[in-house]
Amino acid sequence: MWWIFKANTPEAQTLFQSGWFIEGLLSQTLIVHMIRTRKIPFVQSRPSWPLLLTTLLVIACGIGLTFSPLAGFLQLQALPLGYFPWLLLILAGYMVLTQGVKGWFVRRYGWQ
Repeated sequence: MWWIFKANTPEAQTLFQSGWFIEGLLSQTLIVHMIRTRKIPFVQSRPSWPLLLTTLLVIACGIGLTFSPLAGFLQLQALPLGYFPWLLLILAGYMVLTQGVKGWFVRRYGWQ
């Protein structure tokens, strides 16, 4: 957000906050899927329907909030469409890193 979208001025503060909010919400939501199983989430282990639907609902509500009339009240703003490919890359990297650390932890300490 800082360098790519130039959200580095007081005027662009809401853009930075919106991007930070969405990235934080999605990464925190996806971590539930990452730590719930020893396997690779979504590939080797599928979540239950209630968990998957709840995850999708949280993601949709979070992203939708930045496009809603409440966005201004919360000091958020709609994100440019170019933000979302970057978001996917960041989340994919986060998931790969989390899976690697989880694998190391399980090898070192075991799965309880």
